[in-house]
Amino acid sequence: MAASSIREDEEVSQVKKSVTIKRLLSYLFKYKKTITIVMFIMAYCVGISLVNPLIIESAIDDHITPGDIKGMLVLVAIALALNIGKVILVKVRMYVMSQMTNSIIQNIREEVFTHLQTLGFGFFDSRPTGKILSRVMGDVNSLKQVLQNFVITLLPDFITVVAVMGIMLVKNPRLALAGMTGLPILITGLFVIENQCRVRWQIHRKKSSNLNAFLHEDISGIRIIKVFAAEDEALETFDDLTKEHRDSFMDAVRVNDAFNTVIEISTAISVVCMLFVAINVLHIDASEVGLLVAFSSYLALFWQPIANLGSFYNQIISNLAAAERVFEVIDMEPEIKDGESVTEMPEITGRVRFKDVGFSYEDGVPVLKDVNFDIRPGETIALVGPTGAGKTTIVNLISRFYDVQSGTVLIDDSDVKDVSIDSLRSQLGIMTQDNFLFSGTIRENIRYGKLDATDEEIEEACKKVGAHDFVMKLEKGYETELTERGGGLSAGQKQLLAFARTILSDPRILILDEATSSIDTKTELLVQKGIATILEGRTSFVIAHRLSTIRNADRIFVVQNGGIAETGNHEQLMAKKGIYYDLNMAQA
Repeated sequence: MAASSIREDEEVSQVKKSVTIKRLLSYLFKYKKTITIVMFIMAYCVGISLVNPLIIESAIDDHITPGDIKGMLVLVAIALALNIGKVILVKVRMYVMSQMTNSIIQNIREEVFTHLQTLGFGFFDSRPTGKILSRVMGDVNSLKQVLQNFVITLLPDFITVVAVMGIMLVKNPRLALAGMTGLPILITGLFVIENQCRVRWQIHRKKSSNLNAFLHEDISGIRIIKVFAAEDEALETFDDLTKEHRDSFMDAVRVNDAFNTVIEISTAISVVCMLFVAINVLHIDASEVGLLVAFSSYLALFWQPIANLGSFYNQIISNLAAAERVFEVIDMEPEIKDGESVTEMPEITGRVRFKDVGFSYEDGVPVLKDVNFDIRPGETIALVGPTGAGKTTIVNLISRFYDVQSGTVLIDDSDVKDVSIDSLRSQLGIMTQDNFLFSGTIRENIRYGKLDATDEEIEEACKKVGAHDFVMKLEKGYETELTERGGGLSAGQKQLLAFARTILSDPRILILDEATSSIDTKTELLVQKGIATILEGRTSFVIAHRLSTIRNADRIFVVQNGGIAETGNHEQLMAKKGIYYDLNMAQA
């Protein structure tokens, strides 16, 4: 059941870690004021953490040992006040950072979604929807902790490590050096583990994407699965994908956990070395217990941030694959985009010309070859021919959903490449076989064709295509809520609503690609009356396999073998007794 495009892992371009991290952190630097506030809070908190061991040392050596209870109580009061302030400010910092990082994630997701709108059909044709959703949702979500912990963990812990190292070296250089014995082991271990960890998390991200793609396709195609009793096969595929997802995660986690092991070993070695030097080399006695306790506290303060930094580095590595996947989408150049010197398309009169147009979806497999025609304003052109002949490709080139590889497509006197995409498509009305309806009311779905349309205009559009009567029979009429893809409506009803949406836009050029394929014969007769009215005065392209629907077209183009094999009206082509005649006879 699972297509190869789902099971196949996506290729993600390899980028230097430093480049990806720098780009990710650039989103943080847009919030300089917030970060400044957080930095002041962190400076206070780090300062209190550094002072606490000195307070403990003073309490033991200067107050407890001599029996100075009054001084001890004063010291405790000061420490309590400082640490209560620290706790409060930590809560404030977490709240501020949470707000900031959620805003950043929202901005990144909006950037990805906005860019997706600019990408051509080629991008979406080559990727399952689930894999795209995985990047927009799952991969973007994975960046939240990295961004938040950069400020909350990386900066304060780095400052703490440097400050603690300085204090220990000043207080007792030999104890300090003994307490840092494990650093070379830590650095070597992290260097060895990092590359393997990154690769494994990349693999896990791909397996997650595959699973999401399958779930989306399975749910979308559940009717087909049930019709063909393919539940067992779907379950088998799902089982395979979940096992791959689990195994890739466990493989990544096994390498991931090595970070913590290296940190623990390094810390243990450092503590043992410090105690050995303190007892056997420096011969610290009872009068200096406070110093030893303070040093032990500083050593904990030294290695705990290092452990945090190791975890943060680990987190960066595990989420670097997500960042790369997100940035890859953002960096994709749209196949179809406005050039630097485009102009706004003036009001279209409706002349359409193809000059020596050639096009192919795949290299070496031409769909259209040297196609030439000239359509006069107001003409209705029917495109007929076998499946895959290039009929839909022709109208897609007019709409500039794809760009020609050779030749020129002209509307009026403008090359479609020389005008902005928005100004071109805003004057085109396109209705395809896929009558997609969004979740929302019927009125909202139809208004999609003209966002400022009045209720009267919406109802008039429905009346023209024969949809008004069935809409009014629904319990809530135009306020009826539709589920995804118009669930609850028949295929014909959905097609009528899609037709009304297209008509509402009042296009200068109208494209109907199998627009009546889901309508029964009785309803089609009703719609044809509306179509005749709508086609009047505007250039129209009609693609239909039911040839009875295009008999009244001004001209009929028979598309075959990459070109226009025959052209003429119905009577002329029937008289020729060529391809069109044979097609008609086959449907008689």
